Amino acid sequence: MKVAVLGAGAIGAYVGAALHHAGADVHLIARGPHLAAMRQHGVRVISPRGDFTARPHATDDPTDIGPVDFVFLGLKANSYAACGPLIEPLLHESTAVIAAQNGIPWWYFHRHGGPYDGQRIESVDPGGTVSAVLAPERAIGCVVYAATELEGPGVVRHLEGTRFSIGEPDRSLSPRCKDFSDAMQTGGLKCPVEPDLRNDIWLKLLGNISFNPISALARATMRQMCHHGGTRKVIETMMEETLAVAEALGCRVPISIERRLAGAERVGDHRTSTLQDLEAGKPLELDVLLTAVIELADITGVDVPTLHTVHALSDLLAHRTAA
Repeated sequence: MKVAVLGAGAIGAYVGAALHHAGADVHLIARGPHLAAMRQHGVRVISPRGDFTARPHATDDPTDIGPVDFVFLGLKANSYAACGPLIEPLLHESTAVIAAQNGIPWWYFHRHGGPYDGQRIESVDPGGTVSAVLAPERAIGCVVYAATELEGPGVVRHLEGTRFSIGEPDRSLSPRCKDFSDAMQTGGLKCPVEPDLRNDIWLKLLGNISFNPISALARATMRQMCHHGGTRKVIETMMEETLAVAEALGCRVPISIERRLAGAERVGDHRTSTLQDLEAGKPLELDVLLTAVIELADITGVDVPTLHTVHALSDLLAHRTAA
């Protein structure tokens, strides 16, 4: 199995190291000091499960790699439309693209069935620009439950979780999903093939849609948001509105809001990825987390006033950050 990790940051490098450990032919695509460190020393993983070092091939030029069986996409979703020159050299006729993204993916209604089958979500696939680069037929969905961070160039700290749930847009249990799942599990990670990954997407999104923008607006950690009564109530309301949209699309999230909040509180003083991006001056990945859900609410006729309010505030913040 030949795998390219496009965007080998904290999650991508962690997955690449695990697959390399499993015996896969792995190629990491990165840049800057992180790339230089991986070339010289490999990927060093620091984990409660045991530290290890893997030495897969690392490059900034995908033409050095050529076509692969799987592309594990570790880029931010707001980079997808522009990644054509990087991903095209990696593709052959049956290459699968596994997009490890938060939020609503560009392929969401691909082979969905029902009245929305094939509909484009403009906020995540504006004018079809993402689908033109990443054909939905290639997509395997992936919901990441692992938490990692780059401690330094070439050094990944694994904080918790090893689960990477994957699934086909058409809900089939395909051979390509089984092959990738087997390789991930051989490398020591959990990789269940879900019959309907959209349920997992909404489960993960329940936290991302609320904690991520609020953390950026309030400059607050998970614990701080949960302990502040007013903010906690806003987050509860955002979760209630998000569940209503999921249910209108036929999805069920098997967790209560109170349990979801309790889980977030246990994380402690963790800064969300959106807050980290804000502090680093990077673009905020809000379209797939918040804007898309508002678009889906409009499509399904669900009233989401609190999501609209938080979106207005966080959208202004995103524009000010980008200016």
